[in-house]
Amino acid sequence: MVTAQIAVERIDAYRWRVKRGGGMRTEGLIFADTELMHDLEGDQCVQQVVNVAHLPGIVGPSIAMPDIHWGYGFPIGGVAAFDEKEGVISPGGVGYDINCGVRLLRSPLTVDEVRPHLARLMDALYHSIPSGVGSSRSDVKLSPRELDRVLERGARWTVEHGYGHERDLECIEANGSLPGEPDVVSARAKKRGATQLGTVGSGNHFVEVGYVAELYDEEVANRLGLRAGGVTFFIHSGSRGLGYQVCDDYLDLMVEAARKYGIDLPDKQLCCAPLTSPEAARYLGAMNAAANYAFANRQLMAHYVRKALAKIFGDDVAQQADLVYDVAHNIAKFETHEVAGRKRRVCVHRKGATRAFPPGHPELADRFSDIGQPVLIPGDMGRYSFVLVGTPGAFSETFGSTCHGAGRRMSRHQAKKVARPRNVPRELEERGILIRAASRRTVDEEIPEAYKDVQQVVDVVHGAGIGRKVAKLVPIGVVKG
Repeated sequence: MVTAQIAVERIDAYRWRVKRGGGMRTEGLIFADTELMHDLEGDQCVQQVVNVAHLPGIVGPSIAMPDIHWGYGFPIGGVAAFDEKEGVISPGGVGYDINCGVRLLRSPLTVDEVRPHLARLMDALYHSIPSGVGSSRSDVKLSPRELDRVLERGARWTVEHGYGHERDLECIEANGSLPGEPDVVSARAKKRGATQLGTVGSGNHFVEVGYVAELYDEEVANRLGLRAGGVTFFIHSGSRGLGYQVCDDYLDLMVEAARKYGIDLPDKQLCCAPLTSPEAARYLGAMNAAANYAFANRQLMAHYVRKALAKIFGDDVAQQADLVYDVAHNIAKFETHEVAGRKRRVCVHRKGATRAFPPGHPELADRFSDIGQPVLIPGDMGRYSFVLVGTPGAFSETFGSTCHGAGRRMSRHQAKKVARPRNVPRELEERGILIRAASRRTVDEEIPEAYKDVQQVVDVVHGAGIGRKVAKLVPIGVVKG
């Protein structure tokens, strides 16, 4: 929580400095406006920004995005980079849902064309894409050998098996594949993942039907295939039980590693290992494997979205449902950044944060090289979401990172208490938004007011220059886990 020992000062309208003190190796940097910062008073997540600043080899500030809230070890909405030789890697800086992320599909349909068929479309999506706690009603049952191939190849495995198009891959962060090592993923993790590929899961995961309600940069929007009134599909999910188990397995190893290498931790949840250690190499191999599972998971769900579209609107429409982009939210990756005037290879932890590479970055496909990486920022199920692009400002100040969503304002327990006397699906239907969900509990936990206003969050990153607004999307239907 914010205490007298944590000194925070305002830098400008969108930035706040957490002054270095105690055992901090660097300062903290929080992106927020006055209202968002006021909401953080007394919140543990600011203490977590301070705690991360204690870790060995941290390069630059311990960063928090405007959607920051409390998480395991690192705050959700936290970014930190560590020198490849002197730094550490921490599972708490990635999170339990490894490569939880979002992808956005655009369609040739308009909202006026979809409205009369929306209920049928939502039913088709709900029945095509398994959702809910432990959901495993997948069409794809993986043998041990094929699961290992998924963990090695990610979204490419999915495309090779007929679930999507080759052109999808260049619209996915890292082309949908990281150097995963199936051999360092436990048997228990693999067992959990064997029947969950192509499933939404629970919590804040969803499939959302929306439309482009507002354009801020029409030229870039046109390049991304986004037009006013055009219908879109957001998919938000991650590595499911496999990723959760990978994190759980390696937390125990990292506690031992921190003790072994004499790393003094301000919080046990920040357990970590030197990036040069065998423990770090094993975790990176397993984390990348789980990230590949998540890329494949979202790719398969996109295939199911196309199937639902074909059922209601025909094959021609389904084939024109193209991928705009797919980004990871929970990941640690080696990247080269300029720090204090020189280029350094660092391991960037993004936990509840989105990569936001600028125009001209060599990792971007040619179609994005002059506009920057698409950045997808979902909001809550009752308001709106945003598409942005990466900027030079993000690359120079936040290691090419920006926010990832609205950020919770209420705990799930608080949200359920507020929602208990209400009929939330009916409320949303009266506003033109149809809900399909595995349980009332999930809907109640995800009421719109449980989240910050994502418009406010996005306005901060746009104003600070660490992301540039392109379009606003408004939901008309949501499948919840």
